[in-house]
Amino acid sequence: MRYAYAITGALLLGGTAIAITSPIVGAQTAQNEGLQAAAPAGAPASLADMVEKLQPAVVNISTKQRVAVPQNPFAGTPFGDLFGQGQAPGGRPQTRQAQSLGSGFLISADGYIVTNNHVVSAGAEGASVDSITVTLTNKEEYSAKLVGRDPATDLAVLKIDAKKPLPFVKFGDSSKARVGDWVVAIGNPFALSGTVTAGIISALHRGTGGTYDKFIQTDASINQGNSGGPMFDMRGNVIGINSQILSPSGGNVGIGFAIPSEQAAPIVATLRQGQSVKRGYLGVQISPLGEDLADSLGLAKNRGEFVQGVEPGKGADKAGIKAGDVIVAVNGQEVNPDQNLSSIVASQPIGSKVPIVLIRSGQRQTVTAIVGERPTEDELNNFAPQQDEDFSQQDQNPGQAAQQSLGISAIPLTPSIIRQLGVAADTRGVVITAVDGSTDAGAKGLRRGDVIISANNRPVTSQAELDAQVKAVAAQNRNAILLQVLRRGQQPIFLPVRLRDK
Repeated sequence: MRYAYAITGALLLGGTAIAITSPIVGAQTAQNEGLQAAAPAGAPASLADMVEKLQPAVVNISTKQRVAVPQNPFAGTPFGDLFGQGQAPGGRPQTRQAQSLGSGFLISADGYIVTNNHVVSAGAEGASVDSITVTLTNKEEYSAKLVGRDPATDLAVLKIDAKKPLPFVKFGDSSKARVGDWVVAIGNPFALSGTVTAGIISALHRGTGGTYDKFIQTDASINQGNSGGPMFDMRGNVIGINSQILSPSGGNVGIGFAIPSEQAAPIVATLRQGQSVKRGYLGVQISPLGEDLADSLGLAKNRGEFVQGVEPGKGADKAGIKAGDVIVAVNGQEVNPDQNLSSIVASQPIGSKVPIVLIRSGQRQTVTAIVGERPTEDELNNFAPQQDEDFSQQDQNPGQAAQQSLGISAIPLTPSIIRQLGVAADTRGVVITAVDGSTDAGAKGLRRGDVIISANNRPVTSQAELDAQVKAVAAQNRNAILLQVLRRGQQPIFLPVRLRDK
């Protein structure tokens, strides 16, 4: 199993040097005597001159944190109240000190510094950051002020006050970076300050689960403590900010990720001015167009994103975008795994009018939407439908469902059933009475009591109509059908369901 790690950390290392000797035999000449290695094409014979100029701009960042610690050994037991709740004499909570270590780099002579947000954030629930210290390569220490942070992209800007101009570096253009280009990383892995590593760009536009991920992947050694440090191209420009590693053990395995400068630079400029980052927003709930969903629509997979829901009154709703549409391009930018819809829309100016290309019922069309401002995460959570903890439970008495190619038996909704289910009185569809657990419908959590509103983007009000749409999909040599499903207390969702193999 592989894990993505944020790479702030510190570790004390010890080691033993091993000398290898061999007996002298005659007047033989060592194989490597007199050799001078040729530089790889496009790379300098040595990185020393470049590194010597860049290193002074790379800094060590450490924080001191205060973490609340329960001191009651019987906490959570019936005897917990007898010994208090982890408070010191006088009613103050017990705390312990902690620290974190990471990297950063100066971007101006007057002391502005870029790093990762997680480097200067509390490392545990209930913890608080008491102070941030920046140490230069000449061992000078400064107390740093947090100017601004953007958790969504894991970026932060600090400021230190020095009595003299400080060495600094500038951002380059990561959009011109290519797979195979040489890069150099400088940072403080495992608290070993000023460590330099080199490698190549392994991939571009990598995602590790974040909404705005567009990472540069590299095989240059990156470890815990490299967080926030710069990744340089061969011209000495910062094209990335080292942020994550992928590793089963927490150590380097040749897969590291850096935030590209094309994404970081405008955010850093905003934070440096003391402003918060604002992002564009359309008001749609979306799903990736994976294989099952693409099959159910008869479209190519990973070419666009599927609209599960539209927030009333927002830009998408006013533009006429509907649930069930597939958005394939925004403002001339294609929507795909390398450029997801959220990141494209987020980069659009708020209030701008953008053309949106979508597919509806197999037909391609273009609408124009006005980009709004992205709400807070709490507000977004109120819009997104909540997942049901019991969604995976299967009906234990499938009955006739086993005879259906979809694995679902259903009956028409009646006023009595609508009242029992607790759904809106004007709901139209069929209610599932049984699901064959061996089918994809069962595997995806459909169960007795769920209401199917539409199949293959056609309303269904009987088992016969549902079966007819299944046959229509099969006649088109598609392996999945798109169902719109309603469950009590939730918003309707679209779910692709594979047909049973014949």
